[in-house]
This record gives sequence, C-alpha cells and structure tokens, in this order.
Amino acid sequence: MPLSQTLKLAFRFSLREMRGGLSGFLIFLACIALGVAAIGGVNSVAQAITAGVADQGQTLLGGDLRFQLNQRDATPAESTFLDRLGTVSHSANMRSMARLDDGSDQALVEAKAVDDAYPLYGALETAPQLGREDLFGEKSGVFGAAAPDLLFDRLNVEIGDRLKVGSATFELRARLVSEPDAVSDGFGFAPRLMVSMQGLAASGLIQPGSLVENAYKVRLPAGASEADLKAIQDRAASDFPEAGWSIRTRSNAAPALSSNIERFSQFLTLVGLTALVVGGVGVANAVRAYLDGKRGVIATFKSLGASGGFVFTVYLVQILMIAGLGIALGLILGAAMPFAASAALQSVIPVPAKGGFYPGALALAALFGLLVTLAFALLPLGRARDVPATALFREMGFEGRGFPRLPYLATAVGIALALAALAILFSGDRRIALIFVGATVFAFLVLRLVGALVQWVARKSPRVRSVALRLAIGNIHRPGALTPSVVLSLGLGLTLLVTLALIDGNLRQQISGSLPERAPNFFFVDIQNSEVDAFSTLIGKEAPKGTLVKVPMLRGRVMALNGVSVDKANVPSEGAWVLRGDRGLTYDAKQPANATLTEGIWWSENYSGEPLVSFSNDEGKALGLKLGDTVTVNVLGRNVTARIANFREVQWETMGINFVMVFSPNTFAGAPHGWLATLTEKDATAAEDARLLNAVTRAFPAVTTVRVKDALDVVNRLVGQLGTAIRVAAGVALIASVLVLAGALAAGNRARIHDAVVLKTLGATRRTLITAFSLEYMLIGLATAVFALAAGGIAAWYIVARIMTLPSHFMPEVAVATLVFALVITVGIGLAGTWRVLGHKAAPVLRDL
Repeated sequence: MPLSQTLKLAFRFSLREMRGGLSGFLIFLACIALGVAAIGGVNSVAQAITAGVADQGQTLLGGDLRFQLNQRDATPAESTFLDRLGTVSHSANMRSMARLDDGSDQALVEAKAVDDAYPLYGALETAPQLGREDLFGEKSGVFGAAAPDLLFDRLNVEIGDRLKVGSATFELRARLVSEPDAVSDGFGFAPRLMVSMQGLAASGLIQPGSLVENAYKVRLPAGASEADLKAIQDRAASDFPEAGWSIRTRSNAAPALSSNIERFSQFLTLVGLTALVVGGVGVANAVRAYLDGKRGVIATFKSLGASGGFVFTVYLVQILMIAGLGIALGLILGAAMPFAASAALQSVIPVPAKGGFYPGALALAALFGLLVTLAFALLPLGRARDVPATALFREMGFEGRGFPRLPYLATAVGIALALAALAILFSGDRRIALIFVGATVFAFLVLRLVGALVQWVARKSPRVRSVALRLAIGNIHRPGALTPSVVLSLGLGLTLLVTLALIDGNLRQQISGSLPERAPNFFFVDIQNSEVDAFSTLIGKEAPKGTLVKVPMLRGRVMALNGVSVDKANVPSEGAWVLRGDRGLTYDAKQPANATLTEGIWWSENYSGEPLVSFSNDEGKALGLKLGDTVTVNVLGRNVTARIANFREVQWETMGINFVMVFSPNTFAGAPHGWLATLTEKDATAAEDARLLNAVTRAFPAVTTVRVKDALDVVNRLVGQLGTAIRVAAGVALIASVLVLAGALAAGNRARIHDAVVLKTLGATRRTLITAFSLEYMLIGLATAVFALAAGGIAAWYIVARIMTLPSHFMPEVAVATLVFALVITVGIGLAGTWRVLGHKAAPVLRDL
C-alpha cells in the first residue's frame, strides 16, 4: 500500500479510536500543557519586558545618550562637545545622610540633583504635582525637595517638614510618585531624595574626592538613527580617550535590568524544560497504560493482517493529536502571560511589560513539547509494534518486553539529543545550559539506578511475618512494579526543591546570623582628607571600645588589560563584573592585615618606581591575568597603567574593607580623594549605634554613614523575594512530578485490580490490602525522599561552599519537610487510586482470567 494511503487509513482509524474520549490522557495533557505554558510564558514575558525597555529607551535612559563621569564634572572641552550634540540635562547622584531639622533622627538617602532641563523625556510625577520652581526653588534660604513614601515613613515626616542634608536645609514639598529615568541610575539601598543642582551645591557635599556620579543626558535632533549614536560614541572615544566616561544609548537604557531579566528567564526556561522532561515520563506512562487497554484492538488489527508498522502509525497519530491539543492549551496559557504580567510586575520592575503575541517564544515552547512527546512515546509504541497477537489475546501486557527495535530506540535517542542541543543553542549562557542538561541526564540515570537499588533491596530483604508488609515488599520488586516510575517522577522534583531550600536557608542564615557577627557595625564614606583626624577623635570618644579601620578611596574604571581595551577583550563571565562600571580603588604602602599573598611580593614602604598593583586572586585568575601583566584604570579623567606585582586572597564574605585592586602609594600621588572607614564594636547595643550615628551626622554632615545591619536587612528581604520566586518556579517541576506520579499509579491500575481480586478471593480483607498498599507507597516515598535529601544536600553544599564560598550547613527542618511531603504525596495519591481498585467486583475480573 502506498505511504499516502497508509497514512490516510491510519488517520481514519485514529479518529475512530478516539471517539471514546480522552480518558487516561488527562495527565498526559496536563504534563504537556504545563511544560509548554511555562516555557512559552516565561520567554514571552521576558520578551515583553525587553520590548518595553526598547520602546521606552529614551524615557528610561533620560535621553538618547547618557555620559557618566565619577568624582568630577565634565571639563569645558567635554561640555562643549556635549552641547553641540543637542539638548543636555545634567544630574548628580550621591549617597548622603538626611537628618531632621532638630537633629533627633536621620536616614541614609540616595540624593539626586537635577537641572532645569530635567527630564528630557517622560514626566516627573509628584503629589501634589508642582512646577519646577515651586518644587525645588529656594525660598528664604530653604530649598525644595521631593521624596518617596518610604522616606516619609522612615523619618515620620509630612509635606512641609524640613530636613538637613550637608549644610543646607530642604523642605519636603511633595511626594515622589514616578521618576522616569530611575531604572538607568541603578539599584539603590536607600530612598531617593530629589533636589535641584543649586540645592546640592549649597549643601557642601561635593568636595574633592567625593563619591558623586555626574550624568549628562543628551536629546539628539529628531531622526537620529542608531548609526548616528554609534558614530557619536566612536567620536567621543577618539576625541577624549582619557575621559573615562561610561556611555549608554537609548537601545541599552537599563543593561543591568536586561541582564538580570535574561538570566532569570533562562533559569525559568530551564525549570520549565525540567517540568516538561519530567512530564515526558508521564507521557510514557500514559501511552503504555493506553496501549495496555487497547490490547484486544491491537491483537484484532494484527490478526486481520495489519502490519506492525501500521499499528505503530495508528497510535502514533493518536498520540500526536492528543499532544497537539496539550501543546495548544499550553500555548494559550503562555500567550496570556505577558498580559497578566504587565500589571503584576509593575510593582516589582519599574518597566511596563509590553503585552503582545510573541510567536518566537511560543514556537520554541511548541517545539520542545513536540520533541518531548516523541522522545518518550516512541519506546512504548515500538514495543507495542512487536508484541504478537497471540500474546495480546492471552491478556499479556507490554511489561518485561525489554527495548524495542533499534530504529525506534535510535530515533528516540536522536530526538532526545536534538532536545538537549536546542536547549543549549537557545540559551543565553550555554555553559550553564550544558551543565543543566548534563545534570538532568545524570539525574535520570541515577534515579533509574536508585529505583533498581530499591527493588534489589526489597528482593533481598528477609521474609517478614506480617502479611501486609510481606505483600508491600513483594509489590516493590515484582515485574511491572511502580517503583521505577515513582522514584523517577517524584525524585527529580523533590531534589530540585531540597537544593533550592538549602541554598536559600544557608544564604538567609549567613545574612541574618553569621554575617552580622563578622561584619563591622558601620561603614563611613566620603571622609575628607582634612577631617580624617577629627573624625577619628570623635569615634574614639563615642565608641572607645570600637575598632576603627580607615583607608583612602577613589573610584575608577578598568580601561585596558595588557594594553587591550576591555571592550575588545574576550573575558570569561566569572570575571566580567570587575570590568563593568566603576570600581573602588585604594593604595597602601604596607600589606593589609587581612590580605594573604598567593603570588608575588609586596612593594617596599618607600617604593617610588613604576605604578604597581595588587590584584584579587580569584578575580585576576578569572580574567586570565598573571604576574607582570598591566592594568589601565581611569581615575578623575586620567589613564594610569600599573603592573601586577602580586595576587592576594580576598575574603569578601567578611564584609570588611576589601578591594579588587590595591595600588602602590605613588600611583595616585596628589590625586584628590576621600577616605573610607569601618567601625567594629561587637557589644554595642542598638541604642548606642543610634547615638553614634546621630553624633557623626551632626559633627560631619558630609560623611555618609551606613549601618551594616540595616543594609543586611534590605539584602535579606531581596533574597527572600528572589527565593520565593525561584521556589514557585521550581514548584512547576514538582507539580509535573506529582502529575506523573498520579499517572504512574493510574497506569498500574489493571495489575492492581487483578492482584486485589485474587487476594480477596483467597481470603484477604480490605484492611489487609489497604495496609499493604499503604506500606508499599510509604517505603517507596521514603526511599525517594532519602535520595532527594542526599542529592539535594550535595548539590546545595557544592553551590554554597564551592561556588559562593560560604559556610554550608544541613538543615533538619528541610529534611523533615521533605520526608513528610514525600510520604503524604505518595501515600495520599496511592490510596486515592487504590480505593477505587478495591471496589471492583471479583466475578467480572475472574471471568477474564
């Protein structure tokens, strides 16, 4: 028969076969729809946010171009260059302390000063909405300011109250509702305080070496293209090679946000793929159970002359049609997610997600769904092809048939490899995707081995006297047992949750427990050279038992490594963060007490040769640096090249004063700079900390004081929010695991009915059977939970101890929760299906034996 006629006939038979409905395929549909919806929805939301950033690039950036300079204003030549481009708006950002007019309380703020041209794009929204002069103008020596609700609540103030910042007084005239370019300024640990440039100048905060970021935003003439923006960037780099400014364009308005969205969407895509792959096990179980129920039909087909290939085609068409329905349901849910996320994410991400239809993301999800269906359905379909009709008429199923023919096995393996290749190819970080794919394959193999091990232990266990327990142990290792399916389906989801729970718990423990014990009480920033001695005297008076550590501090950007511009250097992702933005820099004649050299030697105290630098060991090796290499940094508009003299071990987790780069003192001779200091006093009470903070703010209003505990509280909240989001995402994989578990139990119902009827006929009571089934599910669930705890514990330890280099601890509460969850799920779902099995009448079943 020609292929076209075979397919047409197979399609007709498939439609007739499906007239009975989708009974037995609901879990199949749920698994496919869940995975496809997760992948399609996550990628659609990511593209929606990216589209929102692109559409509002000018508003988010505050201009078509943004030139940022640290610790200095633009020179006259640079200002002339910028003015010739178009309309320029100048703003300045710095951290400072805002204190009440009577000095009774104070708070850290992110001060932002804006000029008359601000904003170039978008609108500044305040409540009440005021004109610029009414909002920021000077009245009787008092300048205006706007702040968000957070600052009003933190200082318990109202509109009309006054704050002191530096040596100037500001009146809170409105609440800050919306700042159009906030996202381009980056994340801040403190609430915003928006003032005028004149107000900031009057405060006296800007001194030589002050940590201030000057942003010059340019609105180009209408019609400026991306090519024009690129040409301006190139001209700025060539005309001012030592400016050291960071240049961003409207197409890259929020690089940090875009990068984080990309990473998070990649993680969620991999989690969705995990759910889909776990759901593949459910596909295999559903197909096997469906074919098992069609034994008589398949036997009739073969007895009437149908070939094995024709039978295979009939049921493959059915599976694909049902999979198509599941994929369609998943795509509908995935397509709706950007519209739902547009409102839900508004309070979390300051960028509106652009609701819309994203065919690329949905097509990728549909392809993954189709490949998973084929990869897991081909094996049971291939086995059904080769079962003789006589065996089917004798009520023999498809268990114990081994692997199907080589072509089916090779095709399934090939599709699985194609699935892995696509996951890696479409990933932003292919190394992580490769690790994920390898870990998934390894987990599947290990879980198969764990299932086999559980069965081997059950087979070798001594004979027990309890009838129910003996039946339970026998059910674990008998042919066609549920053990491999249950361990595989539940094990992967539980392992993922245990890993995430332990990582989250260890991070929280570090932030709320260990870190505060090791970290200093305070960081003091922007201490002027002329005030260092007086500042030290005040600290000695207010905290006589405390330990004050102070170092000089500048800000600079890494411009080149070994003479090669960092823009052109091929840098591994592990060390790329060192080259992004500005870094804190310092110098020291002596080797710091907390520094341990790993290579090289420290320079002498009176060294006066070429500039030298000590580089952090881990970061230096990640960048591929070695002793003798050169690093060029731009500080205050001047490029300085230093040679690496040594590498040192840096313990970032101590939260003390640490720098990636420490230079020889002659490197920055004569450069204006401030000082950074820490104060450590372990026995200080909250009241003593508050008194010290108030004293420093009163005596040195230009010094920014950061209480470490407050900063850690902010970080802890962020980690908690991120952890919740990740656990919810991982819950998708666990839901798929539970669905697969339910499918596996449902697939074994025919054998269960047979066993229950025979045992009841031989005198077993319903209570004995329920006890036996409960013990079986309990033992399998316990074994799975133990594996999940072991595997998840090892994975979490590796990530926390080896990658994050933090102390790792096992948490008993995670172990208890995992055990309870595994037992409740396995026993609960198992008994729900078993109860129906026990209700079958014996006579109809016995007549078919």
